[in-house]
Amino acid sequence: MPADSAGTRPPSATTPPSVRLNAWAELLRLPALFTVPGDALAGVAAAGAGRPGRRALLAVGCSLCLYEAGMALNDWADRAEDAVERPHRPLPSGRVRPAAALTAACVFTAAGLALAARAGRPALTVAVPLAATVWSYDLGLKRTPAGPGAMAAARGLDLLLGAAATTGRVRPALAPAALLGTHTLAVTAVSRQETRTGSPLTPLAALTATALLARALPPRPPTLLGTALAAGYAATVARPYLHAALNPSPPLTQRAVGAGIRATIPLQAALAARTGATATALVTAALGPLARRFARRVSLT
Repeated sequence: MPADSAGTRPPSATTPPSVRLNAWAELLRLPALFTVPGDALAGVAAAGAGRPGRRALLAVGCSLCLYEAGMALNDWADRAEDAVERPHRPLPSGRVRPAAALTAACVFTAAGLALAARAGRPALTVAVPLAATVWSYDLGLKRTPAGPGAMAAARGLDLLLGAAATTGRVRPALAPAALLGTHTLAVTAVSRQETRTGSPLTPLAALTATALLARALPPRPPTLLGTALAAGYAATVARPYLHAALNPSPPLTQRAVGAGIRATIPLQAALAARTGATATALVTAALGPLARRFARRVSLT
């Protein structure tokens, strides 16, 4: 069967539907979706908007769409590289057509911006640069020194989206957005070593950043919930980062990246708990076990 210009093979018309669905689940990193709602919910809590309502749900929907746009676009942009380094992925293995992945990225982006528009002009004002950051990262920035910073900016904007959608004000959410962005910066820096033996300094720096974040997360005065969530955040990544620092091989680095992605959930919950939004923190934290369960079937990275 002929390959396309990136070395992928078109899927067969006789491919079973279950295989195609699994391929799309892998392409879109479905378990990682559980790490997304907490961004907007933490922003809602930081803005003091109270119980999340319709506009908060629209912000969450926008976040989910733009995240999936980034996942599809990422593999489309990396299809030639993946054909050499990760031939098992959906595009180089021929289970998903490159054109279908690009179309999905466009549709998800349009849907996300439409949901942000429904949430109001302030939300759309944040969603547009968020979408631009996602596309810029996937189409070029991730291969430059600016890559980790761009990914951190995307996560920070995602948190600000929740604040903008509910109150129209982002200033109260700037500090938690910076904390979330710092965590994302560390995880992204480690992920750049996933396919090769890298430097132990990168996971060691990520471990140090995690310790500093965990110390800054509990509210003042400390609460039991806030302290527990901060400890849970640190515990999720401490050992994988340490193992990757001691042996920065691809398997251990990939495990550390997966742990870093999962740790986003207790971090988001801790950020909500800092503002006294106990219910939001608990709902966000409950997404963690779901992410772990589904990650056993589909890789997070």
